[in-house]
Amino acid sequence: MNERAPAKINVCLFLGPQRPDGRHELVTIFQPIALSDELTLEAAERDEVACDGVEGRNLAADAVAAFRAETGFAEPVRITIHKRIPVAGGMAGGSADAAATLRLLSRYSGFEPDLLAIAERLGADVPGQVAPARYLATGVGEQLEPLAPVEPYGVLVLPGPEPLSTAAVFARAAELGLRRSSEDLAERLAAVRAAGLDLPDELCVNDLEPAALDLMPEIGDRLDQARAAGADHVLLSGSGPTVLGLFRDPRIRTRPPTVTTL
Repeated sequence: MNERAPAKINVCLFLGPQRPDGRHELVTIFQPIALSDELTLEAAERDEVACDGVEGRNLAADAVAAFRAETGFAEPVRITIHKRIPVAGGMAGGSADAAATLRLLSRYSGFEPDLLAIAERLGADVPGQVAPARYLATGVGEQLEPLAPVEPYGVLVLPGPEPLSTAAVFARAAELGLRRSSEDLAERLAAVRAAGLDLPDELCVNDLEPAALDLMPEIGDRLDQARAAGADHVLLSGSGPTVLGLFRDPRIRTRPPTVTTL
């Protein structure tokens, strides 16, 4: 059995106060894109998750364990992940794989548990990947409000030179004083809701960008490259280091770097 696991981008990301559990309040819009990992599930003698180029803990293996704990499904399976989403690149690739694993297991086993509830226990980015769509996400990213789809647009993806720790970016954001007050975050939420179907450029902001740039200055080169390619809007993806160039025309046609962008 096969399943796609689409990457997601944050069309905006506003960072709020830290909660008692150490995580942060957010206001963000999740948007799945065509770039995706491909997962295959097959019967096996023991549980196994294989993903070339990814070592150590894999969230897809956690998804298998969580599904078993919830349903009692006991048949061993092998999950093979063909990776295309940048690893630790701020595009929720691991969360996408975990959510796709849950979908595969449900189809394969015949069990139909509440996949969203299982996903919430796996991580803040996983619920939004269970049924990939455009969402307004609040809380730590687990409170999802479905949004109407927008017209197709082009996305240029420029991976960073090396992975960047999400925890390190959030910690640096705190040190730089980038966290918004609860009142400021509520104002951003109201502005995003009022914007309607699509966001104006002034709301396409990622509050984590200065922190990621501080930790990895090379990100600045990629921001410049995306602007030079003619992107209508350029921003960091999630906690980075991947940089996104957004094009209103879904057929990404680069323009000379002398052209002024929005």
